[in-house]
Amino acid sequence: MKSFMNWLENSFAPKLQKITNATWIVVIKDSILQILPFILAGSLFCCLAILNGSFWTPFGWTMSKISLMIAFLIPFNYCEKKRYRKQRLLAGITGLLLFMIFVNPEVDPASGQGQSLYGAAGLFVAMFAGVVSGLVFGAFAKFSFFKEDSVIPDFVRQWFDALLPIMLVIAGGWCLVDILGLDIAGTIQTIFSPLALIANTLPGMMLVTFFQCFIYSMGISGWVLTPVTDPVKRQAQEMNLALVAAGTATAQNLSLFTETTMYTCYLWIGGIGATLSLVLMMCFSKSQELKALGRACLGPGILNINEPVIFGAVAWNPYLMIPMWIQGPLNTLMVWAFTKWLPIAKIPRIQFELWYCPYPISTWISTEGHLMSILFVIAEFAVQALIWYPFFKAYEKKKVAEEAEAAQA
Repeated sequence: MKSFMNWLENSFAPKLQKITNATWIVVIKDSILQILPFILAGSLFCCLAILNGSFWTPFGWTMSKISLMIAFLIPFNYCEKKRYRKQRLLAGITGLLLFMIFVNPEVDPASGQGQSLYGAAGLFVAMFAGVVSGLVFGAFAKFSFFKEDSVIPDFVRQWFDALLPIMLVIAGGWCLVDILGLDIAGTIQTIFSPLALIANTLPGMMLVTFFQCFIYSMGISGWVLTPVTDPVKRQAQEMNLALVAAGTATAQNLSLFTETTMYTCYLWIGGIGATLSLVLMMCFSKSQELKALGRACLGPGILNINEPVIFGAVAWNPYLMIPMWIQGPLNTLMVWAFTKWLPIAKIPRIQFELWYCPYPISTWISTEGHLMSILFVIAEFAVQALIWYPFFKAYEKKKVAEEAEAAQA
């Protein structure tokens, strides 16, 4: 254990830190971290919505609009990072407009609801729009229609100099979407469609859950895969219900890749990445900072809302990214083994999607009070804690040393 922690602290973490310091990685990371207050506000509104459904409205104006924010912030932060400060606001606005061109927003006249891709589901599209806008503005950052000694006021020069990149980005998006009829948003989401095609197999489900954890450890919500995975989960759930209704349901023919299995019965205890055990460790940490953060995250964590701990401790943290990557495929393998190969635990035969219901209460409801299923999810929680433990202790050691140095200073 000691040699592993030394390797993690002295070898792996510094190498990963170099990667995370690359320009575009920093830009995307900073952009995601800057919307954290809206994500946390959305998490609180989500908790309150359990008591009163009217709180889904402010939830919609916070967390469900994060792609709009990202489309603005990525080109803004890129220009800031490259010291193109005069172009940053216009680049951000242009990225926002390009994103809206790509998603082609329309309001449903029946429900009055707008574009669902404004939220986490459209995050990849927003990132693409932001990167394109940032690159175009960066390419024209030193271009000017005027000479250095021109008597034209600076603000007027900025207006005219920004015309070219703005028109290139907007006209380019218009040509692609309206003239050529390309579905940019759909194409970006289709890139991930192979995940959906194999999701109902063990390797496929392990790959999906790994990818959810992988991108979430970089601050990109696993909900971005919803447009790809949700239709597959819905189809699997319908097939399960049909088998149950026909009386032919078995552990072998029931699908595990359903919303109920993943979010309310077995897999994500504390949220995507199974972070509740990590939060509990933080609550009793030797580091005062981690202890305070853990106690602040405990309430949401019990309700399977883990944005506070992800963005407060895990995202872009070399010490805690690896165990999060492990959680997805390993937990999937455990659930598959003990529900299909050795059917001790029960595959849910009802549809229960109240994902903020605490474990193991949700397991008890999903499996209709099956005792072995409840015991299994408790054992699974223990394994999740074992995965987090050595990485957490290495990170805790680092935080304690930093706090000691700060106290001496």
